[in-house]
Amino acid sequence: MSIPTNLKYSKSHEWVKPEADGTVTVGITHHAQELLGDMVFIELPEVGKTLKQKEECAVAESVKAAADVYSPISGEVIAVNSPLADEPGKINEDAYSSWLFKMKPSNPAEIDALLDAAAYTALVESEDH
Repeated sequence: MSIPTNLKYSKSHEWVKPEADGTVTVGITHHAQELLGDMVFIELPEVGKTLKQKEECAVAESVKAAADVYSPISGEVIAVNSPLADEPGKINEDAYSSWLFKMKPSNPAEIDALLDAAAYTALVESEDH
């Protein structure tokens, strides 16, 4: 499994991509979608909602289980990937291009505190054993 090095990661398996305009794009990791299996439903947060770091903000349902998605940082939801609601299986095809939502961070320092690819790889490996 290749873990992109240009992203930051939360311990709850969300990825964060800092964008040039100061916003961030958020999704779930390949590891998370692998654990869940075939995605059948995704519930996205509302645009305009203000989230706190680690707050439940979305739900990913698969044939095996439903999992809460947590906001990796604090901020305001500025966009959601609406087509995913109709095609949640896109996450299984490529978890790193199938983003869930975009945010305007309220505390950019939280991004720096997230895991880098090496630390996230170590976390995944520790969970697999």
